[in-house]
Amino acid sequence: MDSAQHHATGWINVTHYDPRPYDDALTDVHLTQDFTGGLIGSGTARFLMAQLPDGSAHFAGIERFTGTLAGRTGSFLLRNTGVLKNGTVTAEWLILPGFASGELTGLNGTGAVNPAGYFLDFSFD
Repeated sequence: MDSAQHHATGWINVTHYDPRPYDDALTDVHLTQDFTGGLIGSGTARFLMAQLPDGSAHFAGIERFTGTLAGRTGSFLLRNTGVLKNGTVTAEWLILPGFASGELTGLNGTGAVNPAGYFLDFSFD
């Protein structure tokens, strides 16, 4: 058991982006991305995105990260909500309790994405 608070930072590179119309106001986006830094691995996500006339968009979805964090291997789910504006993403993350597997079982925490990269504050139950 490791209840100490940890902090990870790094970068995300989107490797696959597949937007599909959902209805008149929403787009269903499937995406894959690679994580470097404190998180090493890949993520697959599905978002609903609402695009505004100026090209900016609000999105919300769930992402599965699979890889390594703090020397532990496994996967977990993130709730990911944010805004895309002028080609820049800002988002907030919540690790969904009870959905971590492998050596990441018991993982919990929050994080964010901004133009400087991502951060994740986390602990293990």
